Amino acid sequence: MPIPSQISWPLQQSHLSACGIQTRVLQGGADLKATEAVVFVHGNPGSCADWRYLMEQTAPLGRVIAMDMPGFGQADKPDEYPYSVEGGATFLGEALRQLGVLKAHLVLHDFGGPWGLMWAAMNPLSVGSITLINTGVLKNYRWHFMARIWRTPLLGELQMALTNRIGFKAVMRIGNPRGLPDEFLDRMYEEMDAGTRRAILRLYRATSDLQEKGELLSRMLKPHDFRALVIWGEADPYISVSHAKQQRETFPGAEIVTLPQSGHFPFADDPMSVARALIPFMQRQLGTTQTWPRMGT
Repeated sequence: MPIPSQISWPLQQSHLSACGIQTRVLQGGADLKATEAVVFVHGNPGSCADWRYLMEQTAPLGRVIAMDMPGFGQADKPDEYPYSVEGGATFLGEALRQLGVLKAHLVLHDFGGPWGLMWAAMNPLSVGSITLINTGVLKNYRWHFMARIWRTPLLGELQMALTNRIGFKAVMRIGNPRGLPDEFLDRMYEEMDAGTRRAILRLYRATSDLQEKGELLSRMLKPHDFRALVIWGEADPYISVSHAKQQRETFPGAEIVTLPQSGHFPFADDPMSVARALIPFMQRQLGTTQTWPRMGT
């Protein structure tokens, strides 16, 4: 099931160095120096390449940006880096500063949620809107099975060491009724080298007190009444769809779109449906009258 690409808006690849991490950056749009941008932040174990299709769809509306977060994709993966929510938020802020972004419309997935929302809470005047894809402010959340393994010393290292391509693809297909494209899974596995596996373990072990962090983020974000869109694959085995409506506790006016046949990666298993929700929302946020060429059904 290849990801469709009837609309081709060229994306440019470059590199930047922030917080001592050199990383890959993808950008598109008519004005690559615009100070307002749609900023896509991947999760675990993704990279900026996760967003290529949605970036191509969004680029006619304005500047679009995605980057590899520290420890992922083609970014540096040093052993000594602080892989944490705070570390990711700090890196994101410095990268956006270097890119000249003064207002960011955040599109967040998985661990991109904590990274992006922490940055938003600390920089509310720089936030244009927030789109949450199977992520958000998580209250009463319990770690999923794989996360519990990764958080356990030795057991996590053993699981990472024993994971091969076949096993990785089998696990990733759990909870994805529509299936995931082979090229998406192969690219993700190839990017998940020893450095990324170490970063994942460090990140999950540095993230605790989920309820306390969720409550704190909610208190910091709610007063700003950010315009928000929530897109959720209902079959997600990692973060229950019950957390989709929960986002209105923090973003009272949030629009919520759930996709019954999608799992944790709806931008990969049903990219057209995600685009159909995201593009009109972004048209309103960016104030553009640019017509978006609809995909076929």
